[in-house]
Amino acid sequence: MNPLQSLHLAIGELAFAVALADGEVQEEERKKFHSIVEAELRCKDFDFDVSYIIFQVMDKHKSDVETTYNWAMDEIKMNSHYLSPELKKTFISVMLKIARAYPPVTAEENALIERFKKDIEPLEGDPVFYQK
Repeated sequence: MNPLQSLHLAIGELAFAVALADGEVQEEERKKFHSIVEAELRCKDFDFDVSYIIFQVMDKHKSDVETTYNWAMDEIKMNSHYLSPELKKTFISVMLKIARAYPPVTAEENALIERFKKDIEPLEGDPVFYQK
């Protein structure tokens, strides 16, 4: 997996953490999650289904929100040289759409999104990498 794909997988996991923040992810939430991730995170270099992989990993490991968040942020920081301003906006948008997909948006979901905005704000990619 290349760094850009790793970033997309990490935001997919963060989006899953948002969906999980208000309790167990229901079947209807899974369908909406898949649709949002597919529409928003479609990367021309992907030869795999991001949302399918995320659900397989999360179902197998039964990770909690905090563990998932920390893993994904570590992955984003490690590959941040590919993090363009546009990609940051897309990632925030995905998290917001996931939270709004299954109303109501809970305090836990809002807190996780605000935490993400704060954590991603200082990360700046290198145009040499993301403008290829």
